[in-house]
Amino acid sequence: MPTLLVRSLDRARRVISGFTLAQRTIAVIGLALLVMGAVALGSWLARPQMSPLFTGLSASDASAVVEQLKSAGVGYELTDGGATILVPDDKVYPQRLAAAAAGLPSDTSKGYTLLDKMGVTASEFQQSVTYKRAIEGELANTIGAMNGITTATVQLAIPKDSVFVSEKQNPTASVFVKTKNGATLGDNQVQAIVHLTSAAIPGMRPQDVAVTDQNGTVLWAVGAGLVGGSSKQATEYETKVASAVGRMLETIVGAGNATVTVAADVANSTSERMDETYTAPTPAPTGGPLSSSEKTKTESYTGAKGTGTGVLGPDNIAVPSGADGNGAYKSEESTKDNAINKSTQKTVTPAGEVTRQTVSIALNQGVVKGVTAQQVQALVATAAGIDTRRGDTVTVEFVPFSTAAAAGATAALTQAENEKAAQRQADLLRTAIIGGAIVLAAIILVVFLVIRARRRRLALDDSGPIGLLDAMTESEEQKLRALRSLGSPMALPAPVHPLELPTAVLELDEEPEASQIVVERRRREIDDIVKTDPEAAATALASLMDEAHA
Repeated sequence: MPTLLVRSLDRARRVISGFTLAQRTIAVIGLALLVMGAVALGSWLARPQMSPLFTGLSASDASAVVEQLKSAGVGYELTDGGATILVPDDKVYPQRLAAAAAGLPSDTSKGYTLLDKMGVTASEFQQSVTYKRAIEGELANTIGAMNGITTATVQLAIPKDSVFVSEKQNPTASVFVKTKNGATLGDNQVQAIVHLTSAAIPGMRPQDVAVTDQNGTVLWAVGAGLVGGSSKQATEYETKVASAVGRMLETIVGAGNATVTVAADVANSTSERMDETYTAPTPAPTGGPLSSSEKTKTESYTGAKGTGTGVLGPDNIAVPSGADGNGAYKSEESTKDNAINKSTQKTVTPAGEVTRQTVSIALNQGVVKGVTAQQVQALVATAAGIDTRRGDTVTVEFVPFSTAAAAGATAALTQAENEKAAQRQADLLRTAIIGGAIVLAAIILVVFLVIRARRRRLALDDSGPIGLLDAMTESEEQKLRALRSLGSPMALPAPVHPLELPTAVLELDEEPEASQIVVERRRREIDDIVKTDPEAAATALASLMDEAHA
């Protein structure tokens, strides 16, 4: 084994042997955590990157695909409640091809694929039911492809056409949607679902569709449209009008001197109105009025009575033979119908149309000057689109404003600012204390390291006390040994510590030299003398140092 490695192992063994029980416990725990982290990191790096193989699978298709992956020996993961299957990136396309070759996914319970299995012997009832199921499946697949929707189900109620029914009923639809993570669909998404469903069925109107989510919340009601849509539209309209009127009044009377309140009535449902108007026909050239229908009949007879009855004509009418008599007959009949002017107007009122609105304005009596209520009312009526024919009204009043709320708001604002300033000061003080503690700890650590380094340098310096002890002459050594009899007549006890130099203390790579052993032995003797008689040892050491510097 190399010498450097042996020395490193010995040094590590000596350091570990010097640890206390607590230090050894912490070291073992840290080593275990390090090993566990390395193992976890290695397993994470060795784990393959997974990608979706199929999403939105039914339970039967997911089971079939999993069995195929098991037979092929490919690892997989199931997410989204088993509807999504993940496989390694390098296995995605090969496994998709293998699944397609095996006819997977094979879920054909929805869509027009139902018509592929219907034979020619199917009855009319089976054909109608299968066709309805196919349309429901196609609509469900289309709605389920929207963002935020995981599952969709459509139920259609299509009445059967019959010549024996005088009044025809409109088809209706019920749509159930399940969103991701229980989220709520937006109004635009709900309207898209409703219009998509109603446009796919002949004769179905948007108000004939009902939409419900997985929480049991009705998003679109039959005959009422978007649930909460009218109130929401009314609120948005009121906010828009109040904001526009408020901005206009701020430029006239100043900020905070006018309050605007708008109340709007919004239609909840769609209504239709048919108007037919009839007008008199165009007057005749003579200037008189024309009637709707004119009928003229004229008959005239001329000549004497005939002598014979004549011969029957082709219409069984007696025709004079002309042999005798000289008679004449004339008949005219005409009917004239004059067209009457007719106009038909159909008015459709959609849901959400404003049917009536009222605007109330209060002006600060003590501040607002130079403006009359009539001027403000005229400006507001124009800005808010007031229509008096539908009952819209505008009310303007000069009233004294209360200052209690403003004073309270000012006090609350001042208190909030003071609390914020105090919080900033507390944060700054806490930061300063933490920073000061860190700096003080760093200074103490630096001073400790400097003092420690200086002590080590003095201990190893040849000009220090060790050097003096090493350079001590034999006579001086005898004087030092004579100090044992100064403090006490009794003989000094033997040194407690062994005279051998421990290798762990010296931490030397090589065997200690003889001079170093002598110095260490003399140091231990001096320690024993100092512990026995400190005063005599100090006096002797001072005299030795004076002699050394002399």
